[in-house]
Amino acid sequence: MSAQTAALQVATIGQQCKVLHLPTVAVQCALLAEQALRERRSHLGFLEALLQAELEEREQRLVERRLREARLPRMKLLEGFDFAQCPKISPQQIHELAEGGYIERAEPIILIGDSGTGKTHLLTGLAVAACRQKRRVRFATAAALINELVEAKHQLQLGRVLARWARYDLIAIDEVGYVPLAEVGSEFLFQVIAERAEKAAVMVTTNLPFSE
Repeated sequence: MSAQTAALQVATIGQQCKVLHLPTVAVQCALLAEQALRERRSHLGFLEALLQAELEEREQRLVERRLREARLPRMKLLEGFDFAQCPKISPQQIHELAEGGYIERAEPIILIGDSGTGKTHLLTGLAVAACRQKRRVRFATAAALINELVEAKHQLQLGRVLARWARYDLIAIDEVGYVPLAEVGSEFLFQVIAERAEKAAVMVTTNLPFSE
């Protein structure tokens, strides 16, 4: 096959992939075709490698989209948490949570401790782990969530906003109890959490005793 013919075929495949929404196939087809020839793979082997590349790229893009949608204040990973500085926290328990079983069981998670004990790091790390599992996640401080709901009520959009929060597989609410809440704010926060009971997971950090 001449170089000109090969270039024409690659261009044609690129146009076809554009119509079929297969961008990775368009980018990788020529490279993987050359690799298949060198390794003497079958046509089916080449096709399998090409489709696998497309699937992996799609999964990566989905995870990146989930991370953007989560609106995390900063990227904190569980791998970067120093358990040696927090001996009361069980690494095994945190790693079990990272597997996401609590999300499937719609169990609430409460991280309690004073400022500087790593609650937000763990909250964010678990949220990232959930995003990597392609789950829909949303992070917010308690104050920001309440402000959003109060503003929605003033704009007569409260039902729509509450419905949007209900669609997340996991909501991560940081700093509950750090700032005194007005009565209406407490009611909104309770409503968001109560409506998820036994339906979807919620994770909360607080410096308040559990009884409060």
